Amino acid sequence: MHNHDDSRISLLLADENATLALAARLAARLKPGLVIHLHGDLGAGKTCLVRGVLNALGYNGRIKSPTYTLLEPYRVAGLDLRHFDLYRMQDDNDWELAGFRDEFDGNNILFIEWPEKAHVPPADIVIDLEILPQGRCATIKGITSTGRACLKQI
Repeated sequence: MHNHDDSRISLLLADENATLALAARLAARLKPGLVIHLHGDLGAGKTCLVRGVLNALGYNGRIKSPTYTLLEPYRVAGLDLRHFDLYRMQDDNDWELAGFRDEFDGNNILFIEWPEKAHVPPADIVIDLEILPQGRCATIKGITSTGRACLKQI
């Protein structure tokens, strides 16, 4: 299952290695300021994908899910990445109080899990991960011209 047009790709990810391979392809196309929304049920592989991107960029430190901290910052390969997991966010006031708006400086690359939980910046790229009986299906959509340009090269 591989569908490709200018703004949308669907890929069957047979296993974690396939997810990491996709992450490596995505990592090679990242540009400062990109906003990537990640959708999918618990266990769909959202954090695995972000971990794969960081590893592909050469990050060797410990990568932990920001489930409790809501945000984990990384600097690697000259890029500033911010990994948000908003699953536990109660309301938008939490977002404001945490000062997260300051992270959207046009330079940081943002990976946002559970973006519907707060008023986050609009996505350049949306990645939907669906759990299948065997593996996962990843649907990647380019929303903005920057996002679509990134997708063309994946």
